[in-house]
Amino acid sequence: MKEKMTLTGFLAEWNNDGKTVLVHTSGSTGKPKPMYVEKSRMLNSAKITCDFLNLRPGDSALLCMPLDYIAGKMVVVRSIERQLHLISVKPSGHPLSDLSLGDQVAYFQANANRLFAAMVPMQVYNSLQVDVEAERLRSIHNLIIGGGAIDDKLALQLKDFPHAVWSTYGMTETLSHIALRRLNGSETSEWYRPFDSVKVSINEEGCLVIDAPLVHEGKLVTNDRAELRERDGKIEFKILGRKDNVIDSGGIKIQIEEVEKKLKPFLSSPYMITKGPDEKFGETVILLTEQNNIAEVSEICMKALPKYWQPHYIFHVDKIPMTETSKPARAQAQKLALSLL
Repeated sequence: MKEKMTLTGFLAEWNNDGKTVLVHTSGSTGKPKPMYVEKSRMLNSAKITCDFLNLRPGDSALLCMPLDYIAGKMVVVRSIERQLHLISVKPSGHPLSDLSLGDQVAYFQANANRLFAAMVPMQVYNSLQVDVEAERLRSIHNLIIGGGAIDDKLALQLKDFPHAVWSTYGMTETLSHIALRRLNGSETSEWYRPFDSVKVSINEEGCLVIDAPLVHEGKLVTNDRAELRERDGKIEFKILGRKDNVIDSGGIKIQIEEVEKKLKPFLSSPYMITKGPDEKFGETVILLTEQNNIAEVSEICMKALPKYWQPHYIFHVDKIPMTETSKPARAQAQKLALSLL
């Protein structure tokens, strides 16, 4: 089993004579892959974010994500670039708990109005379930959320937060995010606004193309289907779903994320949409669920989904496949579904 990266280990790697740092992709669409990224570009990314959020020397940054991945590493790099006070807690689903913060609780409370934090949606959701953690979450001055989709219910709970809450768009290759959108306040939007140094476009397949020379060499063609608009002289984008996550059933293209979003209000147990082969239609919709009552799930699907989106197969599984960074493990889910056909 691979040993987890520690803060001491990362700082040693950062301060050595090498020009690159080893990171791993999240593994949401397959096996996590190692890649080396330039420290100079990581510093560029850190400066862009710190400038955008107006982070100042002496502000605090909460490190609560694994240092094996780019999101955690970039919190440390931002603290280095902007001379932030780094508060490091063990990565967990409850990063704001008394136990994980230990002796730094008093410091946190005294400096909460100047705290920056980066979390995944699961951490934010869990924190909102515990009063003391929710209070601390509301005290964070700049909260950025990435690494997974933010559903409508979670977004609604964040809408009245007194300080800035952002959803991020990015990937390992862009050294964390290249665009943000507000989740609260008068600037709330479902459209991502790229940083000033970033340009975006759409290719012939409808996928987002990123030109971010400060953090990535050359244009980066993503697998994310997107829509563009111009607002206040700036091109913004909205993500529709991944190209890989399109089910072509009888000539009808079904976006997996859209089906999952449609079912969200009705299914309480964890679930995931995937696909399988079909002799007549080419591909068909498959639903994996941790719910035991398959008949009930089937009835919900018939009522909630358009006819062509309804699952051809519904399978109970003990656990929905997820990555270490709490993203849907799509490739693993499809393999599991095929084994059940």
